[in-house]
Amino acid sequence: MTPPTTRRSVAFVLASWRPDAPAGMERATAALATGLTQAGHHAVIVTAAPQPHQPGLPGVQVEALTCLRVTFPCDDLTLREAITRDEHVIAEQLARILTRYRADTVVFVDALWGLGRLHAELPARRVLAAHVLGHDADLRPALARADVVIAPSPVVLAQAAGAGWNTTDWRIVPNALLHDPETGPQPPHAVREELRRAGPVRVLARLGPEKGVAELLAAAHDWDRPLEVALAKADFEAEHGAQQTLLRRCQQLAEASKSARVRDGLPWQAVPGWLAGAAVVIVPSLAETFGLVAAEALGVGTPVVAYRLGHLPALIGESDDGAGGVLVEPGEGPAGLLRAAEALLADSLRYGAISRAAYYRSRDFRPLRVAECFVEAVS
Repeated sequence: MTPPTTRRSVAFVLASWRPDAPAGMERATAALATGLTQAGHHAVIVTAAPQPHQPGLPGVQVEALTCLRVTFPCDDLTLREAITRDEHVIAEQLARILTRYRADTVVFVDALWGLGRLHAELPARRVLAAHVLGHDADLRPALARADVVIAPSPVVLAQAAGAGWNTTDWRIVPNALLHDPETGPQPPHAVREELRRAGPVRVLARLGPEKGVAELLAAAHDWDRPLEVALAKADFEAEHGAQQTLLRRCQQLAEASKSARVRDGLPWQAVPGWLAGAAVVIVPSLAETFGLVAAEALGVGTPVVAYRLGHLPALIGESDDGAGGVLVEPGEGPAGLLRAAEALLADSLRYGAISRAAYYRSRDFRPLRVAECFVEAVS
């Protein structure tokens, strides 16, 4: 690749960012920052979340936003009040960080959690990354202050337009995969066939009711196939204690089932191998503006079963001709997801074709490619 003619310095702001966080925004931010460094640019992530002592992302700096006084996990209202209370000092600290790194672009990764709503005079071009629209109280000031708005899929633009926002100048920058599919742990055909016959069905999600995991576990009460569910708490939640309550519910459902098991979440480095070791990955989400777990599964050649909603049809494919999985009408519910998985696993030829197509559908989300798309969008 030809080195970039202009070296960019990009700062990402996400209050909850930390390595191995289970949420898609955190992983997508890490992947884009990694892609930018691979392309010869500089990237720094600004976060208020406590950081581990071990090394983080190669080539990516992490800066603490110490004046944002919240503890994690945190709910929306608490964070909004903290930003409002200390807005002036937060703005000053962020400006100092941007100046120190000579950042020409600052990406607010969400109107609230990415501090896009922050009123601040900053020495950099402001980009709002609208992964989800969120609350109008945050989105309105964030849009008013943004020089550029990017979104991970046309679904977000459609939602925004439906809510009355002018999206004419919004730009699509898809989420990137943290691990390049070309170097990922794709099982050879013989191993993939053995997984089809006897491997586990797996689910990877953060603890949120919109992820549909509890409903899937309830529907799988008498299911014979091993069902392994990796769940983890994010640093944000709808209300205090909501994630712990949901975790207990999922654990109880798994304990009462024939073959389901709930385990802790995974470090990012372990995700590709774990998804590659699944016969099928079920994504039971009830709303998806991108579908990062689905993309990660596609990247290692594992077929995906999901509802036909949000961005998932465009991501996975609508038919067996080139699709990387099977889509189920939301009205069929979690039982429909299980039936679709069973039918796919019973058909060796169809399973093999979908597995092969899955990898090819993931190549557009390589970190370097998405980084190039990002630079073009914000230039």
